[in-house]
Amino acid sequence: MGEVPPTVEGVSSAAGPAEQGKDAPEVVLLAPREGTPQPLTTTAELAQLCKRLAAGTGPVAIDAERASGYRYSQRAYLVQIRRDGAGTALIDPIALPDLSSVGAVLQDIEWVLHAANQDLPCLAEVGMRPRRLFDTELAGRLVGFDRVGLGAIVNRVLGLHLEKGHSAADWSTRPLPREWLTYAALDVEVLIELRDALEAVLTSQGKQDWAAQECAALVAAAPALPRIDPWRRTSGIHKLRSRRQLAAVRELWQVRDRIARRRDIAPGRILPDAAIVAAAHAEPKTPADLLDVRIFSGRANRRLTGTWFGALQQARDLPVEQLPTISLISDAPPPPSRWAEREPRAAARLAAARAGLTALSEQVQVPVENLLTPDLVRRLAWEPPTDHSEQSVAAVLAAGGARAWQIELTAGLLSTALDPV
Repeated sequence: MGEVPPTVEGVSSAAGPAEQGKDAPEVVLLAPREGTPQPLTTTAELAQLCKRLAAGTGPVAIDAERASGYRYSQRAYLVQIRRDGAGTALIDPIALPDLSSVGAVLQDIEWVLHAANQDLPCLAEVGMRPRRLFDTELAGRLVGFDRVGLGAIVNRVLGLHLEKGHSAADWSTRPLPREWLTYAALDVEVLIELRDALEAVLTSQGKQDWAAQECAALVAAAPALPRIDPWRRTSGIHKLRSRRQLAAVRELWQVRDRIARRRDIAPGRILPDAAIVAAAHAEPKTPADLLDVRIFSGRANRRLTGTWFGALQQARDLPVEQLPTISLISDAPPPPSRWAEREPRAAARLAAARAGLTALSEQVQVPVENLLTPDLVRRLAWEPPTDHSEQSVAAVLAAGGARAWQIELTAGLLSTALDPV
């Protein structure tokens, strides 16, 4: 990526061979090699960037920063791009919400991202969608690394240390502090070198095609469907036992969600999940009773006492037929902990499948969850095909979204697991 190395502490080499971090002294990246750029905020600057990117060579490194935990939306608040011959650019998608021109320039170029599934949705919102990509986190999983965060992989493979102190920052802040911009630029500084080194390891292990299939699946994946009854994911809801209490959670969650959406503030900053569960459990009869719930004693919650109590009152007034069920009706198998008593043969199939996949995981040095999704394994064990042949199992796995390399590795052992001794 150019001849000028990034600013480092320790030694002046920017990169090295895969696994360099095991033997070489640690090198700390302090600043991008061309310095920290200012975010682009005008259409003229964006047009110039598109020209530079078009004239560049090789893959393009891309990252995005959100404000999770601070804002309601999962939109991008900064987009980072680096390509050989074009250098590094930071784009402010608040000032420039339409980046489809960048997406068009990069449409036939391989994108390199780390944990692509986290960034692809917010990049799509601004008009950037890849046709090909390489996910360095996924590659790290497939080659058998136990730690796959960007900093850990860069350190292990390239022998470099990335400061990760601003990963949980409020990226909706304006103006963004210079040290944050440096941090963001460094996230794409050596991503291309990392991609090349990881590809070499994948090739040496015979896993290059596995990674290609996984990355193609990420590109082709449809947008996630809205969750059914998302309020059921309230942390601590398992402590509640009655339908009326669940109704209280639902009403409080929905009111909180409306406020958070309107203010563009993370819901937990409006009212913590713990407060919702505590109020539902306490079943207060008056606003004063609600204020007696300790977690509601803060000034912010006191200002909204009438709002929260109104939601609880609405839940209390619901007729029985409108109360939520204790559990969501689903076509998924029951929790495996209940299988031994309810369906012992299914429990035996699942145990055999898990044992086989664990052994395979150790053999090929790929995490079990990357061999097959746990949900697909449970569904197969709970309701197997009538014919337990490898071909029938392969068909079930394909219908469940498994890739060809996964099916080739697992169909045979799962076929055997469906008939445990």
